[in-house]
Amino acid sequence: MNTSEYALIVAGGKGTRIKSKLPKQFIELCGLPILMHTILAFYRYSSSIKIILVLPEDDFETWQALCKKHNFTHSLILQKGGDSRFQSVKNGLDKIEGDGLVAIHDGVRPLVSEDIIGASFRLAAVHQCAVASVRLKDSIRITDQDNTKAMDRSRFRLIQTPQTFQVNLIKQAYRMKEDPSLTDDASVAEHSGHTISLFEGSYENIKITTPEDLIVAEALIKLRAASY
Repeated sequence: MNTSEYALIVAGGKGTRIKSKLPKQFIELCGLPILMHTILAFYRYSSSIKIILVLPEDDFETWQALCKKHNFTHSLILQKGGDSRFQSVKNGLDKIEGDGLVAIHDGVRPLVSEDIIGASFRLAAVHQCAVASVRLKDSIRITDQDNTKAMDRSRFRLIQTPQTFQVNLIKQAYRMKEDPSLTDDASVAEHSGHTISLFEGSYENIKITTPEDLIVAEALIKLRAASY
């Protein structure tokens, strides 16, 4: 029997660090809003995936206007976000009926590949969770008020999305009281007693946060287009 696959895309950014009055998920990148690139990546993976888009309610009108402008007619479920990422993810999970697998993904990671999405679902089907990550390229040091100390970077990973889970597992985890120190879905699942399985993500799967990220993302999109 086929397992239902969902993508829960969280897009509540304000554009502060990117120095934009427009929320960063709506900034155009190579002719399309960042958020549309992200959604299309999941539809390239599977035309039958069920997408839940979580946005601040104040952004619904902007999103609908952008869909009209770009003739973006792909089917998805629109859900109102909360006051924090934790609450927004929880609201999105409430839209899923029954079990299956859900990939939770940042709306401003538009360069996620179909291969990474597919790997996350395949591994989560076996391990109940699968979290994209990459190795550190740079040397790192731990600091306190007075001293710094070199650390073995091979022991650390940078965590990305998608973070994919068996639906009932992550729903149960999100019933906990919100803890601001838990900054991603893997942290919430781990806090609830679940083991986190990592898999190899991609250095191209960047999160657009600062102005230089836009330049890198645009270059990568153009490079991919040229290679098709």
